[in-house]
Amino acid sequence: MKKITSKIILLLIFLFNTNSIFASGAEGTEHVLPNPFMVLPFAILLLMIATGPLFYHHFWERNYPKVSILLGSITVLYYLIWLNDTHSLLHTAHEYISFIALLSSLFVATGGILIKVDRKATPLLNVIILLFGSVIANIIGTTGASMLLIRPFIKINKDRIKPYHIIFFIFSVSNIGGALTPIGDPPLFLGFLRGIDFFWFFGHIWYVWFPTLIVLLVVFYIVDSFNKEGEKESVNFSNKIEFKGTKNLLYLLIILISVFLDPGILSWVPNFSPLPFGIREIIMFSVVILSYKTADKKILEANEFNFEPIREVAFLFVGIFASMIPALQLIAYEAKVYGQQLTPGIFYWATGILSAFLDNAPTFLNFLSASLGKYAYDVNIKTQVHEFSELYPFYLQAISIAAVFFGAMTYIGNGPNFMVKAISERSGIKMPSFFGYLIKYSVPILLPIFIILYFIVYYGKV
Repeated sequence: MKKITSKIILLLIFLFNTNSIFASGAEGTEHVLPNPFMVLPFAILLLMIATGPLFYHHFWERNYPKVSILLGSITVLYYLIWLNDTHSLLHTAHEYISFIALLSSLFVATGGILIKVDRKATPLLNVIILLFGSVIANIIGTTGASMLLIRPFIKINKDRIKPYHIIFFIFSVSNIGGALTPIGDPPLFLGFLRGIDFFWFFGHIWYVWFPTLIVLLVVFYIVDSFNKEGEKESVNFSNKIEFKGTKNLLYLLIILISVFLDPGILSWVPNFSPLPFGIREIIMFSVVILSYKTADKKILEANEFNFEPIREVAFLFVGIFASMIPALQLIAYEAKVYGQQLTPGIFYWATGILSAFLDNAPTFLNFLSASLGKYAYDVNIKTQVHEFSELYPFYLQAISIAAVFFGAMTYIGNGPNFMVKAISERSGIKMPSFFGYLIKYSVPILLPIFIILYFIVYYGKV
């Protein structure tokens, strides 16, 4: 374990000791390596996201869009003026637009769906909801499942709601649940685009996913069993489940179909390059407008729907996506340098740790590229990626599981996390701060599970 820890540390501290000039990115394009100190805007933004709501709430509430854009602009100007690298900026712009198009379309489409469950809130009912959400996350994505279920989940538990309810919802529905299909989480979709079979993830991940999820839900059931609030109230429940806004299911279907409208999957789909968007994003933004304009206003009112949660995500993540470019490029370079020394276990921890604080999709792609390079495969050649997935499944499995699972470690680990937090806070739930989430919940609950998973699945594997 000490040897593995030392290698992970070696991989993660490269930011301050690399002297290399050129690095090949995940797209196979050479880039001049950025100065390691250009990681500072990203670090400062993460620090302010963590401390702002806690120590200077009013300033942060008013100015977080300006702060995010300012810090992101520093990186953008550095790449434009000093590195003369427009390719990296266009690539990141495309990733961001795809990211926000998917999140906003799912957010608005599910906002027009009302689910009412008139049953008494119990630990068992909550477990069933979390399990159901985790399963459907593989069909409509972690974002779709989160936006569809978070409001009814809060309303069912209105008399006994606590922050831990939301935290476990984020753990299961918003992250770990979506590990079985490329639709479930963006990192897996990137793998699918690169040549991994659609059902590869289910076949190689379900036997890790299922026990991990069951352990997590058992822990939740035990914690929730101690919550006795609301039990004394004598309320008659009809035990009915009401579902309104069925027309929005069509919008969800359109979003899911549009996910596959990519030139990398279907050759007849037009490529708008160098524009940082395509048919997929145009369709998704159209769904945002149409689903909102045609939504039942009573349903929107019942869901207390407003655009503030997606606005917060859009502003914060534009800064995150821009300012993390140097960190991702440096990580990609060092991962390739140390590729021959990295085992599945080290890939698991390195991908996981970085996925908790960086966007897990490009982190997945960088470590996928490094693992392929270890065996002289090219991430840009689909047949080689497919062959690698069949011959060396442990590497791909470790990277995939870590990218999805560890996204639950922080609020910024995955897009739905922040949206669920914002919706919960606007429902009157006092959510923990960035550090509170990390220290009180993800480290004591998730980290031991992930450590056990490592020893069972990856320890000793080469």
